[in-house]
Amino acid sequence: MSKALLALAGLSLALAAPAWAKQPARAVASVRHARPAAAVPARNTAASDIEPSSDTVRIAEWIAGSGDNNALPYAIVDKPAATVFLFDAKGNAIAAAPVLVGIAVGDDATPGIGSKNLAEIGPAEKTTPAGRFLAKFGLAGKQKVLWVDYATSVGLHPIPATSPKSERRRERMLSPDPDEHRITFGCINVPAAFYKRVSPLFAKKGGYVYVLPDTRAIEDVFPRLVVQETATTRGDGGAEQSVALR
Repeated sequence: MSKALLALAGLSLALAAPAWAKQPARAVASVRHARPAAAVPARNTAASDIEPSSDTVRIAEWIAGSGDNNALPYAIVDKPAATVFLFDAKGNAIAAAPVLVGIAVGDDATPGIGSKNLAEIGPAEKTTPAGRFLAKFGLAGKQKVLWVDYATSVGLHPIPATSPKSERRRERMLSPDPDEHRITFGCINVPAAFYKRVSPLFAKKGGYVYVLPDTRAIEDVFPRLVVQETATTRGDGGAEQSVALR
């Protein structure tokens, strides 16, 4: 696969891969036309471009090929890489950005965590659960957020103004080290400019958020992915062929 680049802050934004070019017009290849989130400052490294991981590529291909998003906008959150990719209902890429996620490595929410106060949540419970979520806007107190999973109080929103300075969330957002992006109680923090792209897309009917896992196999989190890949890579006679996803 040719090098895929999603740049921030005035840099060119491109995401191109031969495998994606085989998808319909609404497929992920259209991300090369996405506009950068201009208000997001670039990371202070030569790697200021956001490049999708192989797992992000697999998920994007699966959604584009199967229509799993049910004609709704969607976002792919890559927890291990601390990045997010936004698409409209037709699969056209809109933007990409760095994210902050739960401080604890893990893919499952603690049962009953949604009813706990923040002070009651232990360090090991501060996870961002992996999976496919139908996200809709709602209130968190007086603040409007995109609820990724309301039951576990996981939302997607900008960095809260009330965040302690000691957490250095804005500095962490710009760090090239994915480990530095683990600081939240489980919510997904995104740049304000990126959030403005999300709002009009998800405003009416909501949309899907696909959160990639830390420790679980991606096939376990998204079992439909395996079905789609098997169906699209089966040759004459039913023999399965290898998938070129690099």
